[in-house]
Amino acid sequence: MWRTSSIYKYKNTFVFKVNLKIKPSLINNEKDEAKLLRMKSQDIRNTFLEFFKKKQHQIVPSAPMVLKNDPTLMFVNSGMAPFKEYFLGNSKPKSNRISDTQKCLRVSGKHNDLEEVGYDTYHHTLFEMLGNWSFGDYFKKEAIAWAWELLTEVYGIDKDILYVTVFEGSDDRDSLEMDTEAYDIWKQYIAEDRILKGNKKDNFWEMGEQGPCGPCSEIHVDIRSAEEKEIVDGKSLVNMDHPQVVEIWNLVFMQYNRKANGSLENLPNKHIDTGMGFERLCMVLQDVKSNYDTDVFTPIIREIETITNSDYGKHNETDIAIRVISDHVRAVAFSIADGQLPRIQAQVML
Repeated sequence: MWRTSSIYKYKNTFVFKVNLKIKPSLINNEKDEAKLLRMKSQDIRNTFLEFFKKKQHQIVPSAPMVLKNDPTLMFVNSGMAPFKEYFLGNSKPKSNRISDTQKCLRVSGKHNDLEEVGYDTYHHTLFEMLGNWSFGDYFKKEAIAWAWELLTEVYGIDKDILYVTVFEGSDDRDSLEMDTEAYDIWKQYIAEDRILKGNKKDNFWEMGEQGPCGPCSEIHVDIRSAEEKEIVDGKSLVNMDHPQVVEIWNLVFMQYNRKANGSLENLPNKHIDTGMGFERLCMVLQDVKSNYDTDVFTPIIREIETITNSDYGKHNETDIAIRVISDHVRAVAFSIADGQLPRIQAQVML
């Protein structure tokens, strides 16, 4: 087998395409052929960045997972954390449009996935957040249109396995109205019965106890079998912790700032903050049922099997342990690469 790659132009976007030349003797059936033709993780990442580069976004490198100048966060827990000062209007970005893939670590605080790691197949301590950002430039219309274009036309995800959510409003002390603007925009792209209303927990994104925040619109994918879908409608499983009905992209419409006293104030400008889980996107595009079955994790898992003389996929308890180890090894490796050496030291949170 040998591999070639090429760039082809889709509308105004250049897309990375992989071509595989496969010896017939290596293909036993159509399933084997399909597996060989799936996009590799590095191609998925490159395609995302190239897409937004052609949408006039400046591509920037990931920030370190520990921000030295932000005492409110122990670790970067979202793609927007390095850009917080831009949202608040305290600093001015070099470009009003930015795209990146940010290393995030969720092991403490408001966003903490540590207890789920290994027991499910789609949460991680460390994950990559593919994101596009607008600082006072475009807003909901463009963010939604481009997300839909990338997922359905560039990556080729079937629109019939997608659901979207919008903020339904709240009757608490914030007294926020439903996001009818996002709802009406989504109606241009997807059937109305696939647009679901979500509560504040799921559809109002906040980085922490204080800071920039706003209503959000999530994109969920249902990768269950046709037989399973006939028994249970996918919309009833959205945000219900089903391992094959998961959120892959969150479009956050940043327009508020949560103050230290808990109240909301309007930001100086309206911004876009989107985050797509890289590992989950790989799961969808590589046609597997677990993040750990993608080429992001399989090389690590094979090495763990060799070192521990165990087999992944045969016993549940062993599988959980191997998933935990593979996740944690990856997180530690990325941390060391960022200059965070393992040591016992308390970090003071202000």
